[in-house]
Amino acid sequence: MKFLEWLNAFLNKVLLVLGGIAVLALMTLATANVVLRIFYAPIRGTYEIVSFLGALVIAFALGYTQKRKDNIIVDILTERFPERLARLVDTFAYLVMTIFFSIVTWQVFVWGAKIWRTGELSETLKVIYHPFILAVGFGFGVLALTTLTDFLNKILNRKEG
Repeated sequence: MKFLEWLNAFLNKVLLVLGGIAVLALMTLATANVVLRIFYAPIRGTYEIVSFLGALVIAFALGYTQKRKDNIIVDILTERFPERLARLVDTFAYLVMTIFFSIVTWQVFVWGAKIWRTGELSETLKVIYHPFILAVGFGFGVLALTTLTDFLNKILNRKEG
């Protein structure tokens, strides 16, 4: 369990740094494009690149956000439950989330592999974009790992995070 928690923390930190770099690149590109438009020289393909980077930013933040419990949680019902029942519901929710995000990870990787196999290119810049899809799949995989860690901590009656 210690290794799983270490791996989870390590991967989330790495993705957090990579997501931060993607945000900086996105902001720099968008700002440069706006400034250059004033001089009638916009950067070609900005919309595509910003879209790819935005997908990375979101996917890379998922696991870290779950780890910190910064997601919006609707607990209007469970806050009225006895502690034991609320804990059971939380445990079940973590199990469902782990299964769901594992399936999402798998399907995103299947889609990325298909795009890779067919050699599909982006519409404007005509560049390969399967690495972005696979990176998003990895982000969802880390989220699934994070929810699995939360689930196991609930079962073992340990503090999460």
